[in-house]
Amino acid sequence: MQPHALSHLPQLFSAMSLLKMMHRCLQYFLGSAIACVCLSACTFVKLNEDAKVFYSSTVFVGSVSSDVPWDKPVVVAAYSKHDGRLEIAHYTVLHEPGAYELIVPKGQYGIFAFGDANGNLRLDTGEPVGQYASSVEAIGTGVVAELNFVISPVAQAVATAVPAGTVIAEPPINGKLHSTQIGAIAELDLPVFSAEFGKSGYWAPVDFFKKAGGNIYFLEKYDPAKIPVLFVHGVAGSPQDWKYFIEHLDRNRYQPWLFYYPSGASLDSMSYLLYWKLTNLQRRYHFDRIYFTAHSMGGMVVRSFLSNYGAEFPVARLFVSLSTPWGGDTMADSGVRYSPVIVPSWNDMQSTGRFVQTLFEKPLPPELDYYLFFGHGGSYSLLHSANTDGSITLASELRADAQADARMVKGFNESHVSILSSPEVFRQYTAVLATADKKYASRSAGKGDSGNLSIAFTYEVKGNIPKSDPLLLLTPVDGSREKILLPMSAHDSGVALGPIPPGEYTASVVAYGFATVPAKTPVLISNGKKAELKFSFVPQGVLSAYIGAEIKPGDNPAGSYREPHQHIQIESITLTGEKESRTLTASDEIRERDLGVDAYLAGRDYSFQSSFSFVGLKEGQYELRVKARGYQPYRQTYHIIPGQYAYLKPIDLTPLKN
Repeated sequence: MQPHALSHLPQLFSAMSLLKMMHRCLQYFLGSAIACVCLSACTFVKLNEDAKVFYSSTVFVGSVSSDVPWDKPVVVAAYSKHDGRLEIAHYTVLHEPGAYELIVPKGQYGIFAFGDANGNLRLDTGEPVGQYASSVEAIGTGVVAELNFVISPVAQAVATAVPAGTVIAEPPINGKLHSTQIGAIAELDLPVFSAEFGKSGYWAPVDFFKKAGGNIYFLEKYDPAKIPVLFVHGVAGSPQDWKYFIEHLDRNRYQPWLFYYPSGASLDSMSYLLYWKLTNLQRRYHFDRIYFTAHSMGGMVVRSFLSNYGAEFPVARLFVSLSTPWGGDTMADSGVRYSPVIVPSWNDMQSTGRFVQTLFEKPLPPELDYYLFFGHGGSYSLLHSANTDGSITLASELRADAQADARMVKGFNESHVSILSSPEVFRQYTAVLATADKKYASRSAGKGDSGNLSIAFTYEVKGNIPKSDPLLLLTPVDGSREKILLPMSAHDSGVALGPIPPGEYTASVVAYGFATVPAKTPVLISNGKKAELKFSFVPQGVLSAYIGAEIKPGDNPAGSYREPHQHIQIESITLTGEKESRTLTASDEIRERDLGVDAYLAGRDYSFQSSFSFVGLKEGQYELRVKARGYQPYRQTYHIIPGQYAYLKPIDLTPLKN
């Protein structure tokens, strides 16, 4: 079982010399036992280096598809070249074509992938291969998205940059490649899923991410007849923490999914990773319901995901948190204040830090039910003067904001760790699941049998242009309900989607980098029937970007999404190509973000606050110029390819000197 890893920190780091602290035996709780970890000077150096790398790296995310059937592993790698020699910055393995994530230090990179037919991590002759269309800049923070490309048995563009025979790494001794692709089947007895390896994700999150990635794992093949229950571990945790819950879960009704991530990383980053993973899972399987169960810090990751991205996941119906430090942890405050080495997640766990202070600013989705479970069975600790569950103070577990959101607040005479293996806790948890099942079934029955929708679509593309995944938007004509958003896969043409509440809708499908024909069409969803629509996607050049919010050091670490600037006054945005020039001014600004989809579908350029988009561009070089009050003019050159959605990253403007 996982400990609460922050509880080993002495409160008086400043009173110790670094030399003494390096050899100090740091204690943390493992249930009723106490483990002793001796950190050497080399360990502190490694921790310090890993933290520095985390705050100076960028995460690349995208999707690899294949133009031929391929059900074997796919290797994706970011590389640079020095003196003609190819150097791999990071690679990951997928068990099939799909979404990937790479973490790299600041610099310029190429990204390629190949089908690894024999699992030897070597590009052999005849294996399908492909490369992202252009080099990608890692600015040393945040995330760069939409880096999509295709692998093919014939890919001349890669042949010169990455020749056959290129070795990515030595294959594993046991011959099993670890997949970071969503839905990979986890064998929980493997070392990578062990409690010991989970702890390494706390002390060295970058090293963990490079070795194991961050992923949502299955324990069995996806079953559309079973409800997904996503389990999220906490500090220094691993999927094995959920052994008791998994063993006692009704596996005929529910399918357990496990979010495994480096718990030492920033919580903003892990929240975005969860969003990215679930989006791709929804595109793949179109599940109509999901329940979330999270322990300790994992509850904060889930809450951040739901409040920031929950509007895109109407299928999220239930959230149960166990022993979550909603008010932060004073041990994290002490660690940040006094420790010579700071684990990135400590910054977010501080009771006075930005993450904790803003965690409840955005509400949970209205259709989601939240239950707060907490423990109060902790023994006395020298590190806490207040009542605790052995690690977390009750005041933090019972933060007023969290209680206000909860349908039920339930306490148990359990410690921070034993709450995960308590029969009493699980009995109450089972009752909560049954309540959610009944409520959902009742609502579905109230809406009638519902209907389904089948969308046939074609991409009018030539060559190896990646087909961006569409997003279906259904807008009720009478305005009685919210819009329905359904992520789709490029392979979903003709697949039945639903169930969808009966009614009249206006249907639109957005595929970035493509114009949709027709842009909109009416559709009637009837009980027990399947409606059918047809669309075609025509490649068009697109350039979308936004002015990034001004941030302090550490506010936008690797893998985290950077918010747009909220208060900037843009005077003009001009895009100039060889044969055309376009300018956006205040008159082109839309009133609401949702109207951006309408503008995109209509082929109109638009801006919204600090975001903007140019559509319908021809292939070629373009210069972007941005003028904003109080900032120096910005200029940047882009090469636009129709059908190739230019990767999106925030624009940094330099303030004028007073």
